Amino acid sequence: MSSELTDLCRYPIVQAPMAGGASGPQLAAAVAEAGGLGFLAAGYKTADGMYNEIKQLRRLTSGPFGVNLFMPQPALADPSAVEVYRHQLAGEAAWYETPLGDPDSSGDDGYEAKVAILLDDPVPVVSFTFGCPTRDTLDAFARAGTHTIVTVTSAEEAQSAQWAGADTVCVQGVEAGGHQSTHRDDPQVDQTGTGLLSLVTQVRETVQIPIVATGGLMRGSQIAAVLAAGADAAQLGTAFLVCPESGAHLLHKQALTNPLFVRTELTRAFSGRPARGLVNRFVREHGPYAPAAYPQVHYVTSGLRQAAAKAGDAQGMALWAGQGHRMARELPAGELIELLAAELEAARAALSMRSPR
Repeated sequence: MSSELTDLCRYPIVQAPMAGGASGPQLAAAVAEAGGLGFLAAGYKTADGMYNEIKQLRRLTSGPFGVNLFMPQPALADPSAVEVYRHQLAGEAAWYETPLGDPDSSGDDGYEAKVAILLDDPVPVVSFTFGCPTRDTLDAFARAGTHTIVTVTSAEEAQSAQWAGADTVCVQGVEAGGHQSTHRDDPQVDQTGTGLLSLVTQVRETVQIPIVATGGLMRGSQIAAVLAAGADAAQLGTAFLVCPESGAHLLHKQALTNPLFVRTELTRAFSGRPARGLVNRFVREHGPYAPAAYPQVHYVTSGLRQAAAKAGDAQGMALWAGQGHRMARELPAGELIELLAAELEAARAALSMRSPR
C-alpha cells in the first residue's frame, strides 16, 4: 500500500475536491489533522481566490493537502444550442426573478495563472480534472516537489496520464457524485460509464503508477474493497458533504438523506457536462434537452442555482451526490476519518478470518 502519496498521510483516505464551496480550508484542514489527505477545489475560483484559501489552510494545519485544478476546455459548444437552452430556461429566470448568466464569461478558469502560483509556492499535491496536463507542466511540478494526480475515467485515459508523467491516477467510477471527469466530453459516445471496481481492475492491469479510487464510497468496507482490487487509496466526496466543516448549502446536506430524493442520475442540466446529482424538478424538466456545452451552461444557470438556494428551494439547486448518498453520516470530518479507518481495519480482519488456511 506504500507509495509516495499514501506515505504523506496516516490513512489511505482522500477527501475529494468539490467545487462550488463544499471543500474549503476548514474541511481540508480537519481531514489533514485526522490523518487523511484534504483537498481544496480551485475550480470556478480566481487565481487569487485559490491562493488566499491555500494561505488560510496553512494557518489551520501543517498536515498534507492538495489543490485541484480544472483543465481548460476546448471551444466545441454550439452557440445556437446554448441560445436555445437559454430560451428554454426563461421560465426559470422569471420564477426566481433573476437573469440568466452569460455563457461567454467562462474563459479558461484561470488555469495558467493558477499553475504559475502553485509552481512558485508549491503545495504537497496537485490534481487535475477534465483532462491531462502537458509533460512540461507535470515535469515542472515534479521539479517543485509536488505530487501530481490526474483524474481518469478509463484505462486509456490512465495510460495517457502515465505517459505524460503523472505520479498517480485518480480512477473515477460512474457512481461518483458531481462531474464525470472524462478527458473529452463527446455526446455521441456511450455515456453509461464504468463501475468503480471494474474500472480499478482495468486500470491496475494497464498502468504501473499508484491509483486512487473514487465513486460512491461511503464506508470503510468499501475502501477495503477498492484496495483489494488494486487501488492504493480511496477518495470520498459525498461522505464529507454533510460534515459541519463542509461549505455545502444546508439544503444540499439535508437532501442527501431526505426520502424525497430517491435516486441520482447523470445530467447536463446545470453545467452542460454529465454530472451525477439527486433527481429534482430541475433535472427532470431540463435534463432531457440540455446541450453538451460546458462550461457555458454552468454560467448560464449560475444565477438560477443561487436564487433557488436563497429561496430555500432544493428543487432548483444542483444537488451533486454519489450513488451512496443515503449512507451519509453527519459527523465532524475528523471523527468520520477515524470511523472510516476503523471500518477499514475491521473489514480487512474479517476478510483475513475468511481466508483459507
